[in-house]
Amino acid sequence: MTQQCAADRPGALARGESGASALYRTRITHLRRAPVHHYFEHRSYSWFVDLDRMPRLPRWLRPFATFDPADHLWEAPNDTLRGRVDAFLADKDIDLGGGRITALLQPRVLGFVFNPLTLYWCHDASGLLRYVIAEVQNSCGGRHAYLLPPSADRPAMVTKKLYASPFNDVDGHYLVSAPQPDDNLDVRISLHRDHHPAFVATLRGHRKSAGIPQIVAMQLVAPLAPLSNALSMRVQGTLLRLRRVPVVPHPSLEREKVYHS
Repeated sequence: MTQQCAADRPGALARGESGASALYRTRITHLRRAPVHHYFEHRSYSWFVDLDRMPRLPRWLRPFATFDPADHLWEAPNDTLRGRVDAFLADKDIDLGGGRITALLQPRVLGFVFNPLTLYWCHDASGLLRYVIAEVQNSCGGRHAYLLPPSADRPAMVTKKLYASPFNDVDGHYLVSAPQPDDNLDVRISLHRDHHPAFVATLRGHRKSAGIPQIVAMQLVAPLAPLSNALSMRVQGTLLRLRRVPVVPHPSLEREKVYHS
């Protein structure tokens, strides 16, 4: 009799993989302070994964969580998500020596993906957290990755590089607080201009195991999460237009090419 693969047995992920992954049931908030005051929040969920021990789901569940390297960063000789992160770091003369890389992201759900923010925590061979990568994507296909120092004690500051919203140009700088999550996830990013926060986004949540019952439950409480998140953003964009918030023209295609710096 042929032995059934662990990833295809109902009730569990492949052996050892569930301990490397987790789910966070999240609450996302956006607060715009200028030129109008506008606030909204949205419930969703994110995956926390080890890039060397990616989740292996049973076949029937894979359409609800497909981890495609092409959805992140840029093509690399070793074209896995780990390989893409290593190539991004190597371009900056950084070698982790095989150290652990963890990430917070959303996978494809029924073929749809929406990752406005992906975070990577990069450790060296001794286990020390050395860098955080904040990858930002916009709805036009542009993406940029910001290399940050660990921000356990104070936020990291980085100059804004990517046109991410039709209501914000590329001026200003971000303050990013992104400690690696444990039982709780607590990420805060604020866009500052003229020494004032014009826009503040938070991503908070509580850790859940990444077993099959929890994965199925997420499809019930947050169905088609990437599509739902994208639609929520479009609704908020419509509301801002109705409030006559000025729309910033999109940069030229030449300026919108992928950044690596």
